[in-house]
Amino acid sequence: MLRLLENLKKIYCILLLLCAVAPMWAQRQKLQRMPYIDQRRIHFGFSVGTHIQDLALRNSGFITDDGETWYAEVPSFSPGFNVGLVSDLYICKYLNARFTPTLLFGNKVVEFREEGSDARRTSDIKSTYIMLPISLKYSAKRLNNYCPYLLLGVAPTLDISKKKKELLHLNTYDTYLEVGIGCDIYLPFFKLIPELKFCFGLGDVVRHKRNDLTDPLDIKFTQAVNKGLSRLVVLSLYFE
Repeated sequence: MLRLLENLKKIYCILLLLCAVAPMWAQRQKLQRMPYIDQRRIHFGFSVGTHIQDLALRNSGFITDDGETWYAEVPSFSPGFNVGLVSDLYICKYLNARFTPTLLFGNKVVEFREEGSDARRTSDIKSTYIMLPISLKYSAKRLNNYCPYLLLGVAPTLDISKKKKELLHLNTYDTYLEVGIGCDIYLPFFKLIPELKFCFGLGDVVRHKRNDLTDPLDIKFTQAVNKGLSRLVVLSLYFE
């Protein structure tokens, strides 16, 4: 988790720097591309990008009948792929409502370690998410061909991947709170929008009832986890 936070800080600082430098560079430009594009009542687009899936796990300290105590963590992260659509509703000069249904393909590897032993087990959890984010986009004043913004929203999510007999089974449904930052870049024929978004799951996604396990002894891995909250970091490029 610490490694993820360090990487997020670097990405966040880079994006903030880009958003800060872009207006300074824009002040040198005199030609404003597509000056009325933001006044469209409704417009559409699409997005492509990458993301990282994480789980914030709270271990229970459960002790089995054999005296074993297992702890779970996500030791590393793998980038996934996401693609989506955009529906944008103009509310006023600085505020838009957005609906951005997105399909995300990725995975997270959970490692279980036994206390006082070198015994380890891993569970590679592959997820295919259908996210339905509804958000508000608050934009700064446009400076020629650049316009930074902040984003806040909620995203009901459905995991359509099949999960059978995994050491740790995650629920199908979840809801995320989303906060993000981005910048509209006005090109001659469309807007290119890089956006970094942080998504925080609001509910426990660990399925604690495991009737699907073929080996009853494997229930100890589920019992080792008291609660699990999903986390996502999503970097997207929007074309609008």
